[in-house]
Amino acid sequence: MSLNGQRIVVTGGAGGIGSLLCLELLSQGARVTVVDRVESSSFDAEFLCGDLSTLDGISTIVGQLKSKHVDILVNLAGIQYFGPCEDQSSQQTALLYAVNLLAPVLLTQALLPQMKTRGHGQIVNVGSIFGSINFAHFATYSSSKAGLRGFSEALRREVRAEGITVTYIAPRAVKTPLNTEKILEFGRLTKMNMDEPTWVAQQIAKAITERRNDVFLGFPETLFVRLNALVPRIVDQVLAANDLKAKSLFCPPYPANQ
Repeated sequence: MSLNGQRIVVTGGAGGIGSLLCLELLSQGARVTVVDRVESSSFDAEFLCGDLSTLDGISTIVGQLKSKHVDILVNLAGIQYFGPCEDQSSQQTALLYAVNLLAPVLLTQALLPQMKTRGHGQIVNVGSIFGSINFAHFATYSSSKAGLRGFSEALRREVRAEGITVTYIAPRAVKTPLNTEKILEFGRLTKMNMDEPTWVAQQIAKAITERRNDVFLGFPETLFVRLNALVPRIVDQVLAANDLKAKSLFCPPYPANQ
């Protein structure tokens, strides 16, 4: 599918991966609208500044998008938490689920009617490998992305006869400034594979143009997605050592004499 002239909305489009994705879409002739809290000066696109972490903020963006012609919605905005589940504050937890799951659902609901009327459209939800292989110490992040995957699958079945494509893309870890020092240390301890943002942006654009259903990026992570679906207890055993390494970053062992 050619993107030339397609009107595409990208949430989180001013971020590391988002800005690269927008540049890729613009290079293919798309007309891009970015939804983000900040405006990027690195490319020429329409910007809607807003906050996707609150119901009021999401409602404001929904009101603005309803009046626009949107061919493709890319739900890319997301935030991550790495640490013991009980250490994440209630405010941080609510914010994470709002940005990662609630906002994509509400924005999709707002734009589906116009897509159904035209008989075509595409919803693109950017999840994570962590939404299929649910990692310890990423409990809320993994579960929010698992929810996004489930939403994508259910919605695809609901609208498949109406000319609307629902694409779910799951990158593995990506080298972006959003990675905290502890995440980087966890990556070093576990030899975690991390992809370049430019490559990930290109793969997202490719999935959009090919109107793919589900795209999982990286090996052996894609293999583990299949294994976790079939034999999760085996994956439990494989990940056990890495789970302990993650735990050590937050709960250092006591001295030997204690």
